[in-house]
Amino acid sequence: MGPAEKDLSVQVAHAPQARRVECVSVSVPPGSSVELALRRSGLLERHGLSLEGLRCGVWGKLRPLDHPLREGDRIEVYRPLQVDPKEARRQRYRRQPTKPGRPSGSSL
Repeated sequence: MGPAEKDLSVQVAHAPQARRVECVSVSVPPGSSVELALRRSGLLERHGLSLEGLRCGVWGKLRPLDHPLREGDRIEVYRPLQVDPKEARRQRYRRQPTKPGRPSGSSL
């Protein structure tokens, strides 16, 4: 790394609960990994997260903790699913009022 190389600016995002996202901007040296950005963000300590078993990605794609970062990357920390997505859709569908012309209980 030469003297002209400057730190990378990246964002770390975590949604500790539905509809609440916390984003932190951090600076890391060129060649840094996802793990370093996570540690520098302070989100691990603030939300009691451990690196072991943590699922995270860069721009929506799952990446390992040793994945190298580039300028402007957005690291996302994923939380475990509370409900199976198929079951969640079924529950939303059941809560909808019956629309005229559609018999209740019909599947589309």
